[in-house]
Amino acid sequence: CPQFQYKRYRLYLVPYTKKMQNILIADDHSIVRAGPKLLINSSIREVSIDEAEDGEAVIKKMKSAAFDLLILDINMPHTESFSLTAWLLKEYPGLKIIIFTMNQEVFFVKRFLKIGAHGYLNKYSKEAEIKYAIQKVLSGKRYISDNLAEILSGELTRKKKDNPFEDLSDREFEVVLQMLKGSSVSEIANTLSLHKSTVGTHKTRILDKLKISNTVELINLARLYEII
Repeated sequence: CPQFQYKRYRLYLVPYTKKMQNILIADDHSIVRAGPKLLINSSIREVSIDEAEDGEAVIKKMKSAAFDLLILDINMPHTESFSLTAWLLKEYPGLKIIIFTMNQEVFFVKRFLKIGAHGYLNKYSKEAEIKYAIQKVLSGKRYISDNLAEILSGELTRKKKDNPFEDLSDREFEVVLQMLKGSSVSEIANTLSLHKSTVGTHKTRILDKLKISNTVELINLARLYEII
């Protein structure tokens, strides 16, 4: 019930440690960064918060300071969040990452959890839930909403057939996301640090796996399965 949920969220609202928590918030919109920053300052006593507006800034900040938590938007320009998340978790094994996004499609949740993200939080979440999720991840646990957890556990059945995007490799899906942004082959190659010929090969495989023939069909399919 709502009352129970509210009480549950409040369990993590008090500081659980005197250790300074260093948090990086990455989003290309300053107003979006301001929201979590305000909530964190109101719920964690010993905290230092920094901000980044894109993937390059995230990497620069990570190299210059040690962070306990990264709150990461998945739709920043000039950034591929799947590969960025995987790289960060490899280079900084002690870092915890919460994906903070407008997209609640379970397909995205599964992808990010698979590569090691510690939490997945929707930007429409209530303030209490955002505070709860941040503190829970900082305490060493993982967080996804009850609704998403229920879907992932198979307690809810989707009416649509199995998502064909599930058949794509992580790299192929990264290319798909760039294609859906309207990026050219050169732009995709630059963003993902690939050769243009490699991007071309991935595009061919993607169209074949999804059984489509062009970008227009890709966009329509992505809308059907709520990728965009």
